[in-house]
Amino acid sequence: MMLRLGMVRTVVLSSPEAAREALKTHNVDCSGRSPSAGPRLLSYGYKDVIFSPYSDYVQEMRKLFILELLSKRRVQAACYARDAQVEKLVNNLTSIRTKPVPVPDYISATLDGIFGSFVFGGNRAAEKFKGQMVPVMNEAVDMLSSFSAEDFFANATGSLFDHVTGIKARRHRIFKKLDGFFEQVIEHYVNEDPTRKKLDDNCGSALLEELIDLWKKHNKITKDHVKAILMDTFVAGNDTSAITINWAMAELSRHPRVLKKVQEEIRTAVGKKERVQNEDMSKLCYLRMVVKETLRLRIPAALLVPRQTLRKIQIAGYDIPAKTRVIVNAWAIARDPNVWKDPEEFYPERFEVTDIDFNGAHFELLPFGSGRRICPGMDMGVANVEFILANMLYCFNWELPPGMNIEDLSMEEEGALTIRKKTTLMLVPSADKVHCISVIKPNGWKYDRSLLHVLLDV
Repeated sequence: MMLRLGMVRTVVLSSPEAAREALKTHNVDCSGRSPSAGPRLLSYGYKDVIFSPYSDYVQEMRKLFILELLSKRRVQAACYARDAQVEKLVNNLTSIRTKPVPVPDYISATLDGIFGSFVFGGNRAAEKFKGQMVPVMNEAVDMLSSFSAEDFFANATGSLFDHVTGIKARRHRIFKKLDGFFEQVIEHYVNEDPTRKKLDDNCGSALLEELIDLWKKHNKITKDHVKAILMDTFVAGNDTSAITINWAMAELSRHPRVLKKVQEEIRTAVGKKERVQNEDMSKLCYLRMVVKETLRLRIPAALLVPRQTLRKIQIAGYDIPAKTRVIVNAWAIARDPNVWKDPEEFYPERFEVTDIDFNGAHFELLPFGSGRRICPGMDMGVANVEFILANMLYCFNWELPPGMNIEDLSMEEEGALTIRKKTTLMLVPSADKVHCISVIKPNGWKYDRSLLHVLLDV
């Protein structure tokens, strides 16, 4: 579909075939980025990876970003952070004892801890900055999803409109707060704070340390580049992971059959350990199907980050001029009845008979995009989602609050940049009596879960 949004020529692609042509056949020619006021400011003039226009610099930084900072090796190495934060999550939920809890709050706290430890290093550094980090990042996400006239009228008219409505002032206020936070954490590391804690030998150093080392070694990398990549890491990764886990728990609550099946798989595979461990994850095939189906039906971002054609191309037989904004409607593709049987149904078993995956090679499912601009943090995000979800389902049985039926569970959506569940998901966790869960007592003792359920009568 070709249309004009303000002064911007735009084409919207809503089928796997059209997406394949744009993201694979014309991969390089569709690798540009449309100018946008919010991302331009938050990325320090496009010094990041996600929002930067396509160039040799982006290719070099992307390679550096993936190979050095978000490689599969580092994803595996980050297991220390996942283990520590999931242990904290399990202990917190166990202490509540059969009361309804706001699920997204606990998920977000866990992910904030994981990302904080991964970026800042040891838990002391993570805790030092986490309280400031969360509200700043939430404001940044809200700003990126807000309307800006400059994105559609790249002239004095758009700039004047944003000035009069206060949009421009809000942008700069949020940026100033974000920049101040980044400046603080970078100075903390540059000054070689003696309290800074190296990770263990298997995990390597913190992401921020790696970025600072690259800054010191490469002439092309400045402090602003470090800040811009930190912005990418938090804004792109943390928010979408939390949304995905929350939607998965909501869908499982609506589908008891699927919930029972995935819990049986996890508990059979893991046995009677305290929690699911990293080495158990490869055994959990049905859990991965649940995550895939969640990413299909409840895709975190309905539209991929807009691209821009670098030269004239053809898609579906139509001529697309250079400098045309290209929007891939990943939400529509994931619900295309020509591709998916009963597309509105949550049915993980559909992935038993298809090799469709979300790795960018299959254009029927594009939660992370594809081609040269595929999300560089995909592996990290999926690892966090699967590990947290596996432990929540292994350690606890989950029920709706008393008096609430499945039909009462609202699945209404909201959001612009990302699609969230509009109402807070409230569920009742009860510790599973068969499997062992360690609970930290205030004096530091640990009780085994098999004894704890007798002592607490849970």
